[in-house]
Amino acid sequence: MMKLFYTNTSPYARKVRIVLFEKGLDSQVEYILCNQFDDAVELKGYNPLGKIPTLVLDDGRAVYDSPVICEYLDGLNTNGELVPLGRDARLHVNTIQALADGIIDASYNIVMEGRRDVAVRSASSTVRWEASIKSAVKQAELYIQTLTDKICMAHITLGAALGYLDFRLSLLAWRTGHDDLAMWYEALSQRPSMVSTRPPD
Repeated sequence: MMKLFYTNTSPYARKVRIVLFEKGLDSQVEYILCNQFDDAVELKGYNPLGKIPTLVLDDGRAVYDSPVICEYLDGLNTNGELVPLGRDARLHVNTIQALADGIIDASYNIVMEGRRDVAVRSASSTVRWEASIKSAVKQAELYIQTLTDKICMAHITLGAALGYLDFRLSLLAWRTGHDDLAMWYEALSQRPSMVSTRPPD
C-alpha cells in the first residue's frame, strides 16, 4: 500500500488528496498526518526536503512534490484522465494548473511571512504577492469559461487554491468582482472529493 505524508491544512496536499479521490485510489493509500515543521523523522527519511505532500510507493520509492505526485497518480489508471492527452488540450489544462499553483504559492508565502517576527516582515513582498493573487484570480475567471464540466487538474488545482484563500486569507475577499468564478467554485465545492478534503474550521 502507498503512503501519503500530508497535513489537512496544506493546499498542496489537498490537491493530491482530491486526485486520489477522483481517480478512485483513496483506498489504496495509508494517510500519515504529519507536521513538517516538527522533527518529522520518518518523513525526512523519504524526502530530504522534509516537505509535504510526499508519496511513498509500494516499492519504497518516494515521489514529490504535488505536481509530480498528481501526474504519477493520474497515470495509474484510466478512470478519467485528469490531464488530457491531446497536445493543445494538455497545454491548456497545465497552463491553468500553473496559474492556480501560483495562487497557492503566493498565498502560502503571505501566510508564512505573517508568522515571522514583525520586525523582520517584508511589507513590500506581501503587497507583491497580494497583487499576484488578484491578477491571477482575474485571469482564472476568464479561464473557467473554457473548461468543460469534466473534472481535470485545472478544476482540482484552482479549487485547492481558492479554498486556501478562503481558509487562510479570507480578508482578500477574492469573490469581490468575480461573480462567475465564485459561482463556479461554489458548484465545484459540492463534489465529494472537495468536501472530504476541506480544511478544518
